This record gives sequence, structure tokens and C-alpha cells, in this order.
Amino acid sequence: MKHPFAGAAAVGTVLTFALTACGGGGTTGGGGEELQPLTIGVIPIAPSAPVQLALDEGIFEDHGLDVTIETAQGGAAMLPAVSGGSMDIGVGNPLSVILAKDQGLDMKILSGYSSSLPEGEDITGVAANRDAGIASWADLAGKRVAVNTVNGQGDLTIKEAVSQDGGDPDAVEFVEMPFQDMPAQLDRGEIDAAWVPEPFLTQLINGEQTELVGYNYQDTVPGLDTMVTFSSAAFAEENPEVLENYDAAIEDALEFAQNNPERVRETLVSFLNMPEEVAADLRLEEFDAEVDRDELETLSELMLKYDVISNEANLDEIIQAD
Repeated sequence: MKHPFAGAAAVGTVLTFALTACGGGGTTGGGGEELQPLTIGVIPIAPSAPVQLALDEGIFEDHGLDVTIETAQGGAAMLPAVSGGSMDIGVGNPLSVILAKDQGLDMKILSGYSSSLPEGEDITGVAANRDAGIASWADLAGKRVAVNTVNGQGDLTIKEAVSQDGGDPDAVEFVEMPFQDMPAQLDRGEIDAAWVPEPFLTQLINGEQTELVGYNYQDTVPGLDTMVTFSSAAFAEENPEVLENYDAAIEDALEFAQNNPERVRETLVSFLNMPEEVAADLRLEEFDAEVDRDELETLSELMLKYDVISNEANLDEIIQAD
């Protein structure tokens, strides 16, 4: 089940700081037993911290795993690395995994990982320039809206929010740019609105020239999974014992992160070199290893509706069976 938590974390490619730790431990456990080597790929962003925290806490070793963390600059680089075997398991957004399957990469979602907040202040939302005349989702039609990646979870859910509000989703002009560039361009009126995560969302909501339009995840797929863990189908089939140990380890790791937000914040500082004042104020996502099939079903239906994928997704083929 998903556990409510009073904060939310950065998503996508926001807050990319230099990694300072990425290695695993030894090859034997405390009792001298052989550990199974496992390489986990992460993107250097805030939600990746629980993997390093679990490594620091010895959670993976407790489950017989000698984990090495490797980094990729984005899902586009991680998916082929996992598919090709240079990484065993990846942590990334579910849309990318479903899209990869549609494009012929045989991938398996192994577990949930993190999710947005179903109510209250969410981890991501759309802010608009006050002079752009945007008071509702429908008003985004005909406007320039910045997202970090086109055909991602951001613009997909914004389109659906516009549609549900009676607007024309095809009339929204999406502009791709890094999150960190959006606030300045929004203030200058070079874009009309922007989809941003924390800490930029709070900054823009409280700005003199910008205001909140709404939380696109909450208005379309409340509590949407922002990250899952995944492997190639071949790795899953060939390593059942490793996956059994991994399933138990990631469940413990995410439960520990969810229940110890202060340790997550400490890890953000040590693992990502995040400034302490940023880590202290950052809203954290919910961490949970359970896969929310209903949410993924809704996500895949939206992907088909807006032509992100060409075929209906078969989640039975994508989600690894227990």
C-alpha cells in the first residue's frame, strides 16, 4: 500500500548534483556467505537517494546482495544499458518502460519505487505567468508550456487535464527545456506556463510574477508512480534467486526511506552533494515497493490516447509476476 507522507520530492531531471558514492561493498556477508553481485542503475536526482541509503545501511547485504550503483544521465541512456546487460536493474519512470516495450525492448517492471501525492500539495505542478491569462487547465490551449521532456509523464497528464477541463489538448504548444531554465523564462514571459517539480514549484507559486495553475498528476492520475524498478526480461528469467533477494531488499529499503525522511535528506547531501538548506526544505515523494497496477493501466491508456505508444500495453507482459 502507499503510505501518506507530508512532503514530496524532485522528479525528472531536476536537482542533478555530482554523485560522491556509487560502489558496493565486499563479496561476502557478515557471516562469510557469498554475496550475489547486482548492478543498479540510477539517475543522479533526489528520488534515487533511497538506493544509496539502503547500501549505506547494509540492507542489500542483509539480503545476500553485493550491490554496485551506476549512474545514467537519463532514462534514454539507462534503458538500453539495462536491456543490453551492462546494468542489471534500473530505476526510472514507468512511462519510459512501457514505451520501451512498445518499441520492442523486452522489459519487466520489478517493483514500485516512488509516487506523487494523491492530495494536498503535490511534488509537481504547473505554474503560469500572471500576465498569460491562464486561470484553468483549459486556458493552456494556445499557450507555450515548458516541460523537461516531450512525450513524458508531464505533458501527457497536462494534455489530459486540459481535455477534462473542456480545452483542446492539441492546441497546447509544449516547449522542451531543463527544469532549471524554466523559472527565468517564465518570469520574462518567454513561456506562458511550466511544469516543474520541487523546489522550483514552491518558488514559482510564491513568486510575484507567477502562480499555480494546478497539480496535473492529482487531476488525472492521483498518486501516479513517478519511479519504478525494472530489468530486462532475460535477466529476470535467468536470475530468479537474485530477484527474490532483490524484491525483499527493495521493499525493506523503501520502507526504511519512507519511515526515516531525515536519513533521506542526509543522503541527499552526501550522495548528491545537495546543499543542506535545499535538502532540508525539499518535499519528499512517497516511497513504496508495491506496483500500483490501476495507475499503470490508466497511464498506459493515456499513452495510447495521445499516441505516445502505437499499441495497447499488455501489463501482464510488462509487470514481473510475483
